[in-house]
Amino acid sequence: MSEKTPPEGEPAAPVPAPTVVRKSKSRISWIWLVPLVAALAGLSLVVRTWMEVGPEITIQFDTAEGLVVGQTQVRYKNVVIGMVKHIHFNDDRSKVLVDVSLEKESADIAREGTRFWVVRPRLGFSGVSGLGTLLSGAYIGVDLQEDSEARGKPERLNFVGLETPPPITHDREGRHFTLKAADLGSLDIGSPVYFRRINVGRVVGYKLDQNGGSVDVDIFIDAPNDRYVTQHVRFWNASGVDVSVNADGLKLRTESLVSLAIGGVAFEPLDSADSDKPAEENSAFKLYSSELEARSVPRGIAYPVRMRFDQTVRGLSVGASVDFQGINLGTVTGLNIDFDTDKKRFYAIVDATLYPERLGRVLDNIKSRVQPNEQASDALLRVMVKYGLRAQLRPANLLTGQLYIVLDNFPNAPKVEYQLTDPPFIPTVPGQFDQLQEQVSSILTKIEKVPFDQIGTNLRDTLASTSRLMTQIDKQVTPEARAMLKQARQSLDTMDRLLAPDAGLASNTQRTMQELDRAARSLRALTDYLQSNPESLLRGRGNDPIPGSGPVKN
Repeated sequence: MSEKTPPEGEPAAPVPAPTVVRKSKSRISWIWLVPLVAALAGLSLVVRTWMEVGPEITIQFDTAEGLVVGQTQVRYKNVVIGMVKHIHFNDDRSKVLVDVSLEKESADIAREGTRFWVVRPRLGFSGVSGLGTLLSGAYIGVDLQEDSEARGKPERLNFVGLETPPPITHDREGRHFTLKAADLGSLDIGSPVYFRRINVGRVVGYKLDQNGGSVDVDIFIDAPNDRYVTQHVRFWNASGVDVSVNADGLKLRTESLVSLAIGGVAFEPLDSADSDKPAEENSAFKLYSSELEARSVPRGIAYPVRMRFDQTVRGLSVGASVDFQGINLGTVTGLNIDFDTDKKRFYAIVDATLYPERLGRVLDNIKSRVQPNEQASDALLRVMVKYGLRAQLRPANLLTGQLYIVLDNFPNAPKVEYQLTDPPFIPTVPGQFDQLQEQVSSILTKIEKVPFDQIGTNLRDTLASTSRLMTQIDKQVTPEARAMLKQARQSLDTMDRLLAPDAGLASNTQRTMQELDRAARSLRALTDYLQSNPESLLRGRGNDPIPGSGPVKN
């Protein structure tokens, strides 16, 4: 709207002066709230990120094969718990350091006892592993203990990774045991452990003992088969092929084809009385070199003895059996040689270890009768030697020439005065082969007594006389014999001519035979007539009767 204009001639009304009001200025502008809110939001994101991010750890490997920054994951039980952030060398570039960022909820993994390794495709005698990484790529595997004691272990940020996957993870149920072996043989980490030829565990580690005299082999038996490891089981090395040549012949034995390549261990509880008592974890057992050695381990108190053999002991070795009545009573433990100053000859000293408790009730009876100051084993040996107990070498195998010792009763053996020594001596008798040698030697001695020279001279004279006789026969008898043979041939020719079909002798002989036949018939008729008419010898023959005229006397 416009203001009204006053009429002309009237004065204009005065205009009041405007009033200026100044507004008060604020010290802080509201525009600054925007960056402040943005800063707070960013800070909260940083704090939240910092709160969610777990610790960063460094893992040392020999090589970074298959590892990629930002792509290689860290997995525990196939769950992603971290990522590789950086890969670099150590100070001397001998190792590769891998920086890994773990998630917050997996922060307790970074503690003592945790193991890391790179999972990649692996092919070995024990099997194939890591085939899934052919498509997804390699990743870092984790193994840790999930118990209350392990959770309380201190945190750790630097680890040394494994170059191969651990043979046994901590979440696998079972128990560890230690085997004491003289040497490792063909065993290796991952070698199987067999029970009745069933794979129940594996070798997880080995090391030398403190003094270096043996090897400690760590094995793991899976549950529930670990209950079969009792206090009296025996372990033996089942690697390769077990070849034994003894009195039974050649034997070949193996647990499986895998054990041929990477070795193996087998065990069995050989003492049924204690088979229901499982052994405690980490118990130590002896690892025998073969099943035969494990099964032949003696029971009872060892009783060392010594034997002297005045013959060769070639074929007898340490470990050979000492039998009594077909029972293995002990083994040979040593072979030595000594010199006899009286006989001026060397002889063999054989040390052996016997286990008299294998004789059973015999030893128990001796214990009840033995004197207080005498051991039952000494008393038993004294009595048995008195009644002819002797040791003898016998062949165990004719093909290999192996020998073993037999304790047997020899009633005809020379009497021996038994004296207790340390160790006790067992009298010996020559072996069967040596007896055969003695018999052959005796025969040769008798043959040597035969006067072969005189026999040869007489034989030569006899042959000379025979030669002279043959010469004389050739000069005198031979011509006469030749003439005699000639005359005999002429006589045979004459006889041949006489016996020819066209000769007169044959026809004359035939006529003569016919005449003889007629004479025989006439004589038969005469004989029949005289039998019927004996009176004809006195009266003569009468007239012949007329046929039909009267009775005829027959």
